[in-house]
Amino acid sequence: MTRADLGKDPSQVSAMFDRVAARYDRTNNVLSVGNAPLWRVATTRAVDPKPGERILDVAAGTGTSSASLAKSGASVVAADFSPGMIEVGRRRQAHVNNLVFVEADATKLPFGDDEFDAVTISFGLRNVNEPKRALAEFLRVTKPGGRLVVCEFSHPPAGFVRAGYDFYGRYVMPPLVKLSSSNDDAYDYLNESISAWPDQPTLATWIREAGYTDVAWRNLTMGVVALHRGRKPAAPAPVE
Repeated sequence: MTRADLGKDPSQVSAMFDRVAARYDRTNNVLSVGNAPLWRVATTRAVDPKPGERILDVAAGTGTSSASLAKSGASVVAADFSPGMIEVGRRRQAHVNNLVFVEADATKLPFGDDEFDAVTISFGLRNVNEPKRALAEFLRVTKPGGRLVVCEFSHPPAGFVRAGYDFYGRYVMPPLVKLSSSNDDAYDYLNESISAWPDQPTLATWIREAGYTDVAWRNLTMGVVALHRGRKPAAPAPVE
């Protein structure tokens, strides 16, 4: 099995990412036409990590986004369910002292309640077979008053942008993948998963239903990517 399907069986998705781990970052930079670093900067700013905070980066892959968060001085946990991704990440980010890697399923996080000041996930939620369950887990491990940031591919609101994006996915991306990836079949799945993913308002609704408040989003690259944010309600004041 070189690729998963839209059933998103965890073992298949994990094995697929194991296969692409070595060239994953390079392929992403090529396929995003150089936008991947800009999306990472926008996500880091939205998370707004601070020294002394504890941040959970879910579906962290090789830890590129985690390392960006760790530059703030925050303690960052990079969680991913692909052993191959974690192996590459530990090697590439070995110089980052305040970053640790943990193998974890987004729907069954191995952390206690109220552990993290912020939880973030970039381009990983659509690969989870039960994204609503994952959002509930994110809420559980977030401290009261803590924040959530989801960076994910989305649906450009402008028709001409959608048409151009569809053309790129159908006719431009496949040959680029063959040149840059170690497993081009896997990127067929990724393209399909982007098309099947819900739009910005729907994801915002899921985040609210999970229990987050102050939910909002902003589009990046004309809506090719959307950055969603939410906050876990603060703990009620003790009754005297």
